[in-house]
Amino acid sequence: MDRIDSYREIIKRILHEVAEYIPSEEGIRHELILDDTDGHYQLLKVGWKNRRRIHGTLIHIDLHDGKVWVEHDGTDLEIVQELLDAGIPEKEIVLGFHPPDQRKYTPFAIA
Repeated sequence: MDRIDSYREIIKRILHEVAEYIPSEEGIRHELILDDTDGHYQLLKVGWKNRRRIHGTLIHIDLHDGKVWVEHDGTDLEIVQELLDAGIPEKEIVLGFHPPDQRKYTPFAIA
């Protein structure tokens, strides 16, 4: 298994684990979007709560140019740390939620 395939499997495993961990709420479901072809991985919250539409991204990770781009982490589960613990090195992870000019101040990849 090459490096990108390994990253893909790690991302999917983590997202599945998070989806199972997050408590369910009546009328709201969790949806996983796992697009191996284009390298897009998301965990969404979708449904209705008291006549209010719920639709939002909890986690968004992309595989782009050989790097793992964490675009959004709307959880308190520290997804970046989960990726590190699973064996993806800092220099292979881009914190996409940080402005490009600020990424150089982190130990992570800048692009």
